[in-house]
Amino acid sequence: MDEHELHRRVLTYERGWIAFALGMLVLFLALIGYTLGGQLAGVVPHGEAERVDPARVRVEGPWADPARLVVKTAPGRYTVHALAFAFGFQPNPIEVPQGAEVTFKITSPDVIHGFHVEGTPINVEVIPGRVAVVRFTFRRAGEYRVVCNQYCGLGHHTMFGRLIVVPSQGEAVEGDGR
Repeated sequence: MDEHELHRRVLTYERGWIAFALGMLVLFLALIGYTLGGQLAGVVPHGEAERVDPARVRVEGPWADPARLVVKTAPGRYTVHALAFAFGFQPNPIEVPQGAEVTFKITSPDVIHGFHVEGTPINVEVIPGRVAVVRFTFRRAGEYRVVCNQYCGLGHHTMFGRLIVVPSQGEAVEGDGR
């Protein structure tokens, strides 16, 4: 191979890498533009649709009424209004039936907390003034531990809760075991 052919091949190779790099740059800029455009157009990220006054959440609304903390909303559906506060959860324990679709609405009156139900994919960040919403169907009866996985102060390591899934009365619920 002569020197001119080698130069031509190297030049083609370099042009290919330059084209690839420019293509990636255009792609990244397009993704940034799409993300910013969505934010500016009012796209609401998951969990930010509902807001509460963190200073009043303990005295008004469903989080202040013990009768409204765990509510049956339809056959096989429940809503849990949970409060994460320094250094505990309310209600504690949370009791729901096996096989029911449970909608958790979680907020905080003080600082950022986490709400993680061990052994499930439920894992949300709880921000004061915002309501985090997550749905899950518990296919397996038993007791689950609820933990705060966001450092929230000196007592963070003591912040645990319990979620009890009561066995269903009737037909067996099939699923993935969670």
